[in-house]
Amino acid sequence: MEDCFKNNPQLLSLLKKIDSKFDITPEFEDRYKFMEICGTHTVSILKYGFRNYFKKRINFLSGPGCPVCVTSQKDIDKVIALVQMGIRIVTFGDLIKVPGSKSSLEEQMALGRKVDVVYNPLDCLKIAADNDEEIVFIAVGFETTIPVTASLVLDAERMGFKNLSILPLMKTIPSALNFLLSNLENEIDGFICPGHVSVIIGEQPYRMIPEKYKIPCVIAGFEPVDIGLAIESLVSQIRKHTPIVDNRYKRVVKENGNISAKRLIVEVFEETDVEWRGFGKVPTSGMKLREKFSKFDAENKFNIKIKKFLEPKGCICGEIIAGKKHPLDCTLFAKRCTPDSPVGPCMVSYEGACSAYYKYGEP
Repeated sequence: MEDCFKNNPQLLSLLKKIDSKFDITPEFEDRYKFMEICGTHTVSILKYGFRNYFKKRINFLSGPGCPVCVTSQKDIDKVIALVQMGIRIVTFGDLIKVPGSKSSLEEQMALGRKVDVVYNPLDCLKIAADNDEEIVFIAVGFETTIPVTASLVLDAERMGFKNLSILPLMKTIPSALNFLLSNLENEIDGFICPGHVSVIIGEQPYRMIPEKYKIPCVIAGFEPVDIGLAIESLVSQIRKHTPIVDNRYKRVVKENGNISAKRLIVEVFEETDVEWRGFGKVPTSGMKLREKFSKFDAENKFNIKIKKFLEPKGCICGEIIAGKKHPLDCTLFAKRCTPDSPVGPCMVSYEGACSAYYKYGEP
């Protein structure tokens, strides 16, 4: 972990620069609270030892940056309901082991239900072409994958597929952050904004964080030097009392993002209010199909109704996603809840905070 510091002169220089900005004394307790929004940042911060290195100075909080983790329990149950109808489900692998109220896709597969795992939503086109049965793609994801799902819908329309639809469970980061900041009980001193999402949306959507809430934020990559640059930027902004959106990932993130991808999203989808695990209903933070593409909406096509759903007992995933608690605060962590037998979604996904803490976290 921290060995990566020793052989990296640029990172060592950054750490010395950050260290010089702190008044390090044995009594130092005034730790900054930095929230990394992206689950991959959580992995990097733990894997490379940043949490341990700064443990007396920075409290790193996981945010709502894992798309599987923020999918509500009710929506997970909708997925299970679809596969129990005999419909062939196509999904990303992270969703397979997420527990619903009474079952999971993994358990349904063991019972003979049809579930295909893909890395690219466009693979659904071949699956639909090779099968006469109904195919539903579970469209979970943030702005990173929404454009590809939009392409899937446009291709399905162009190719005239009747047996292909999507369950739209997509969510957008900026609306969630605005909601989080408007309702947050904890004070956050700085945000590390997600690199992958920012490639699509650019810098502008984050400007409300420093302008409205006076909180610094930085767009960062995922390598050790990227994390060091992010921390150095946040500490400098705090010390200078000049909160801005600092793009430290300019090699891939442009000011206006990916214009073509954003147009694709707008062409196929429109904003809607959706449920987030840990947040409840967040206004305009989801994506629904526009009217002209409504025939591809699996929820309407199959009339999915979930009247009652059960949150996993003892699981605090919702509080972890909201930055209120750490995985180590959970009484189930590494006991009843492990990657092999997860109780909540944060232990399932590679980007889930509990999964990251299980693999790399220090007590």
